[in-house]
Amino acid sequence: MKTYLVGGAVRDALMGLPVQDRDWVVVGATPQELIDKGYLPVGRDFPVFLHPVSKEEYALARTERNTAPGYRGFAVHAAPDVTLEDDLARRDLTINSIAVHADSTGDRSDFVMQNGDLVDPYGGRQDIAAKVLRHVTPAFREDPVRILRLARFAARFTDFTVAPETMSLMCQMVADGEVDHLVAERVWQELSRGLMEAQPSRMFAVLRDCGALARLLPELDRLWGVPQSTEHHPEVDTGVHVMLVLDLAARLNASLPVRFACLTHDLGKGNTPAGVLPRHIGHEERGVRLLKGLCQRLRVPVECKELADVVAREHGNIHRSGSLNAAATVRLLERCDAIRKPARFTDVLQACECDARGRLGFQDAAYPQAARLALALQQALSIATDLIAADAQLAGATGPKIGEWIHKARAQAVQAGWSIAGPDAGS
Repeated sequence: MKTYLVGGAVRDALMGLPVQDRDWVVVGATPQELIDKGYLPVGRDFPVFLHPVSKEEYALARTERNTAPGYRGFAVHAAPDVTLEDDLARRDLTINSIAVHADSTGDRSDFVMQNGDLVDPYGGRQDIAAKVLRHVTPAFREDPVRILRLARFAARFTDFTVAPETMSLMCQMVADGEVDHLVAERVWQELSRGLMEAQPSRMFAVLRDCGALARLLPELDRLWGVPQSTEHHPEVDTGVHVMLVLDLAARLNASLPVRFACLTHDLGKGNTPAGVLPRHIGHEERGVRLLKGLCQRLRVPVECKELADVVAREHGNIHRSGSLNAAATVRLLERCDAIRKPARFTDVLQACECDARGRLGFQDAAYPQAARLALALQQALSIATDLIAADAQLAGATGPKIGEWIHKARAQAVQAGWSIAGPDAGS
């Protein structure tokens, strides 16, 4: 029985990156042998065990064979006769198909520098040096999730390119309908991880290049070739704009919900009826409908879905909020549910700021709307609504009339706050 460290830990160590999670492969053993040594079995589809002390995952060396379209149709063979090279051959990319014997690892952060005893039968080290993402064997095509994984790695390793033969293989997989069989959970899992990488636009560039984006996110794919509205420089392609917005959100270390909102805020422009360009009149309403379908299809988490809905619906009004008076501003806050969810409204403002600045030459532009609306919300929240409601009731107000009293008090507080902050705050 031999144990090897494999995959991302070895790759990252070779690249001089911090080693996060460590995955191990055990060669020449049976499940019972590991159980007898105190390992805890946890794998459902193939033999995976938790180390009795470190709790890290140890998997028996295995091979996989595709038995049906999509991700779930796999036959797994794990036995003592499966070699390390066999196990590495089933992996997605050459840079992830490198192993080092457990006796050579030493400290988790510098083991590669201490020992060059690497097992690299598929040229992973060479591709790391050349900064290339390359599939290991033609078996890559048996798992369409690998297209998403490769695209995600392109977003993480921003100076890597995709090997031409790998891109050709992915294009053929898309043409053969392989990505159509992907389950929603796996698509969202990979997309959400890719959104949190250093340059998420590269993930979507790879998916567009191989044709997978049109199959997985057709609402997004339709944005390329659509000009922005007259107010936002009609020469700018909407798809390119959305990618600039998304990458700006990444540079600002925005949360996943903010990045998802940045990705989906302009979906309605891809469905703009003929004759209304270049102003995209009504694109917000169309975008909200498309967003709803997308979220249902991919089973997007509620937090991401709700924030994206507010941004898609109100980003235009937030951009124009500098011209709103106090009463109209309070109505905008109420539509955004900012009174009840102020923390989420902060995320809404960040997504809208990324939208405004996500154009060439505008990346460092000011966005005074965010400060103005943040101050307005602070003032609106300062109102003691229970006292206002009590006064309204004493004056004979009931039902909606009490709400009108509260709305008026909030508007007065907002106007007072702007007046104290100075002329720039209220305009």
